[in-house]
Amino acid sequence: MFIISNAITLLLVMDPFGNIPAFLALLSNMDPGRRRRVILRELIIALGILIIFLLFGGYILKGMHISEPALSIAGGLILFLIALRMIFPETVRGQGIVGDEEPLIVPLAVPLIAGPSTIVMLTLLATRQPDRMTETFLALLIAWLSTVLILLLSDLLRTLMGTRILKAIERLMGMILTTVAVQMLLSGIAEYLSSLGMI
Repeated sequence: MFIISNAITLLLVMDPFGNIPAFLALLSNMDPGRRRRVILRELIIALGILIIFLLFGGYILKGMHISEPALSIAGGLILFLIALRMIFPETVRGQGIVGDEEPLIVPLAVPLIAGPSTIVMLTLLATRQPDRMTETFLALLIAWLSTVLILLLSDLLRTLMGTRILKAIERLMGMILTTVAVQMLLSGIAEYLSSLGMI
């Protein structure tokens, strides 16, 4: 259950359905074969970045003197903002690229996949339960593979489901993510008050 619940949470944060329009818009001038290669390359880069934060995020926090309650509160706020963006999506989420120009790392790998919310979530999981790092990695891998599958099939999904259904799915994911964000925020506040001896 630990792996499944965290994989679902990470998948919600990565928001592959919500990223379909942005990916297709940014790669609109490419032929489908080349587009799939670029998507796969960017997703592999994003996975590498996320693994780095999973393994070393705790050390980065210690070096910056950031406490776990502060990370939890910040993560909750970021997730809440991401969830609001999913529920109330922007009219335009990206512009097509010009000519043969290919995006590299930014903005597809970072921040669309390996964004602040995903990085914070992984770092929080790693610092709270360092003894379950293998399970957290498996959760990340499941979420990432699901994202790869959805984005590689983005053309087909948009054709079969249409923009309206994709937006409906994204809003549903946003509503679920809102509850995760609120719980993370409340947990961070509770931990902070507990450290002060107030509860």
